[in-house]
This record gives sequence, C-alpha cells and structure tokens, in this order.
Amino acid sequence: MEVDRKYSKLLQDYDKHCQRVSQATTIDIHESADIKRKRLQLLEKDYVKWFEYYFPNFAKKKCAWFHKQLAKIIIDNKRLRLLAEMYRSAGKSVHIDMGIPLYLYLAKNDLRFMLLIGETEPKAKKLLSAIQAQLQFNNRIKNDYGEKFSAGNWADGDFVTTEGVRFMSLGFGQNPRGAREQADRPDYIVVDDVDSKKSVNNDRIMRESVDFIMEDVWGCFDSDENSTERFVYANNNFHKNSITNRLKEYFKQVINGSEEDEDDEDFEFAEHDSHFEILTVCAVKDLKDFKPEWPEKTSAEYWRRKYRKTPYRSFMREYMHAHIQDGAIFKFEDIWHKAPLKLSQYDSLCFYGDLSYKENADYKAMVLVGLIGREYHILLTYMQQKSRTHCAKWLYDMYERHGLDRFNIRYTIEGLFAMDEFTSDFDQEGDERGYWIPVVADKRTKTDKYDRIESLSGYFEKKWVWFSSEDKTPDQQVLIDQFLAFEKGSQAHDDGPDAVHGAFKYLSQRNRNQRSTYSFGKRTDHRI
Repeated sequence: MEVDRKYSKLLQDYDKHCQRVSQATTIDIHESADIKRKRLQLLEKDYVKWFEYYFPNFAKKKCAWFHKQLAKIIIDNKRLRLLAEMYRSAGKSVHIDMGIPLYLYLAKNDLRFMLLIGETEPKAKKLLSAIQAQLQFNNRIKNDYGEKFSAGNWADGDFVTTEGVRFMSLGFGQNPRGAREQADRPDYIVVDDVDSKKSVNNDRIMRESVDFIMEDVWGCFDSDENSTERFVYANNNFHKNSITNRLKEYFKQVINGSEEDEDDEDFEFAEHDSHFEILTVCAVKDLKDFKPEWPEKTSAEYWRRKYRKTPYRSFMREYMHAHIQDGAIFKFEDIWHKAPLKLSQYDSLCFYGDLSYKENADYKAMVLVGLIGREYHILLTYMQQKSRTHCAKWLYDMYERHGLDRFNIRYTIEGLFAMDEFTSDFDQEGDERGYWIPVVADKRTKTDKYDRIESLSGYFEKKWVWFSSEDKTPDQQVLIDQFLAFEKGSQAHDDGPDAVHGAFKYLSQRNRNQRSTYSFGKRTDHRI
C-alpha cells in the first residue's frame, strides 16, 4: 500500500509538471516560416540561448559560465569521459540529464540512445520523466521539431521517440545488460548524484562502485572505433573515499599521463581515444568575499548568510568540495560543555591568538583559556575571517565587559608572524581607548603544526577540555567544527585549534614552573 501511494503521488506530480511545461511554453502562432527558420538557426548555434528559449521553467535565472562550458565540453567531444564536480544546487542535473541530451538529439542530430543512471531506480526514473515531459508537452519543441514521443513510459524507465531514439534509466548497481544487448548501444550515459554518505566508509562498496562504472557502465558503449561515447558523471565531492573522489583521482592520473604522452616525440594521438576532463565548480570563489560562481542566481550576501547559518564542515563538503570528516582525530563525543568558574578561581589564565598573516580566507583566532587542576576551560572564543583590527576591538571589548583588569592574564599571539604590524593593531586600539592591553608575541620554537594540534587529542579523550556553556556563540561553533574537521592533509582551516594549543602550552608550562618553585621557611632545631 505504501508503495502504491508513493507511485500515485509520483504520477500526480508528473501530471502537474506536464501542465506547467505546456503553460510556460507559449508560441507565436502567426510566425512566418521564414522567420521561424531564421530563429531556429540562431538558437541552434548557441546552446545557452537554445536552452533558455525551450525551457523557460528551468531558465528562470540566466545560465552560468560553467553551464556554457559544460555544454561545450560535451558537444565538442564525441568520445568523452567527463567528471562534473559541481556544488549542490548548481543546476547540473537540469543540463546534463535534460538540456544537453535534448540539444544533441534535436538540434545536432547527435544522440541515438541515452542511458541515465541515478542513485536508485525510482530516482533515475524521475530524472528521466523530465525528458519525456518536454517531448510530449513542450509546445515550443513540438512547434519547431514536431511530435517526437512515440512509445514506452518513463515510469518503466524506458521510452522511444518517433525516430527510434531511446531513453532508458537504471538505478546505480543495476545490471545494464539490457542496454548492451540492443542493436543500438548507448552513446550518451549519465551517472548523476549516486554518492551516498552511508557507504563512504565501506572501502569494499566504494571500490566495487567505481568498478561498476568503469566496467559495467563503460562497457555499455559500442566498441567500434568510430562510435560515439559520451560519459558524464555528476556529483559534489564531499568525501575523500567517495565514488566522486576516487573517479577524480583516476581521471587525474589519465589526464596527467596524456600530457606526458603528448610531450613524447614518438606519441601519436588517435582520434578514437577518449577525452578525459574534470570540470570543478564551487559555490563561491573564496570565503572572504563570497563572490559566487553563479551570480545570475545568487549574490555574495546570500552565500555569506548561508555560510554563517550552516555548520562549517557541512558547508565545505556540500558547496566547496572539501573533505571534512566528523571526528577523524577529535571525536564528537569528546566535545563537552559546562558552566565556567569565576575567573578568580582559575590557577592560570591565558588569551592566545593565531591571527594569520594571510589576507585571503584564513581565520583570525583568539581564545581565553583557564586552567584549574587538570582541566582546561575554553572560556571566550573569537573565530572570524575579519581584520586584525576587528580582532583587537573584540579583545578590548571583552576586557571591558568582563573586567579583565582585575585578573592576572597572559595576552599572547603567535610569534612567527607577530611583528610590529601585528602587535601594533592592539596598541593602536589602546591609543584610542586610553589604556593598553599588554599583548606580546610568543616566539618559542614550535613543532610541526599537525603534530602540535594532534597532541591535544589526548586532553579531549581524558575529558580535560571543556567549552563554556555560557559562550555558545557562532565563533565557538566554528572552533569546534575546526577541531572535528582536523586531519592530515585536510583542506579545512585549523587556525582555532592552533590557538588553543598555544594557550594550553603556556598554561601547562606555567603550571610546571609554579610547582617547581620551592619555599624555604625557618629551620626548626629538633635537637634536645
């Protein structure tokens, strides 16, 4: 019963979609044959113009530069292996699954059999339904190209046009033998959005998934040297063990090998060799200005707000192709909060900052850490991609708000780049306020950055690290996210954990110095 209800709902949604397609694709019934011919010639010269005319429901925003480049790569290469590494909501499915194949079929007469593979069979059929709906109900397509739909049904995952062009769908992992046994084999194959977070940690499943693509799916193509073999894989790259990333590494090896072959004087390129290409598109150019790659759709301010409201690791995985795992070294279960003590109760206090000399994208990090016994309490956190001046203002604001002048606190910033221009930002803020916080540079020799941050994991495991429950700010969450994202070779930011290490190092050293200081009182003579 549940399956029947889902199927009925899918059919209802499809019918409504078809009505919208029909209503949106109005035509000029008074257009002359000559004007129609000229219009058609102009549209067919430019995929983007062609797409925006025939699919107004999908082209509510102008196409991005990467949609145009994506189409050019596919159209220009009849033997292609393309990895479209594109962020979530980049419009990749609309173009790869519908716009480009229909352009190849209708405008270029260069498609005979499309095979579409989705994560599951129902999802694949739903993607295929978009093509059938356009061929059956798009008035502009019917007006310019005639009736094309002939037989079959997207709900069965298979239909044919009046010229015998076939469109078929499968779920990922399904045996594509039926597609191979036909007289005409697929010449355009899409594998769309098949990566699953549930399976990325299962090496066997991931390995077999890649084998399925390279063996079963690519094996669907005709082995004739002159055959057309367009293969497109589309997904965001969210995990280093994912299908997407494994394919990307393989593609890079092939591409680099091809470049080395071309440098060889004896190498001769064969036309039947497949062209491998990777098209990578992130949501924004960087995390400083948030300049979008698709400005026609979203503004920098939109992405800035989304970044602030989305957990750091989630944003980086879904929109920036960064491989951030939850708790690779620092485990989520070792992140604890509790109410802080009064500052006067701590054995030692240290403000430590890692202010990053880079202007682009790095965080300015500053934390106040208190040591009580074995426990380190992270009391205040500044984690923002702003100027050192902004960080200095924040420190002085905290100094005044919490009356820090009443406590013995060490104020230190990373010393490698803490030259006069760094410390002067804090001095200048003091000039304006009429008092000065003694911020000094930590110029101690340090070990490898990865090693020193990794060394903190034991403190977390022993439950000696506590985050203040009274400072649950976005900045504190960014710091926690950076700890969870930290691992060898990660592209994620680690400015916050490095600042925490600096504070811990100072506090533990000061604690040792205090314990090794002996007091000598008056000698008592026990002689009788």
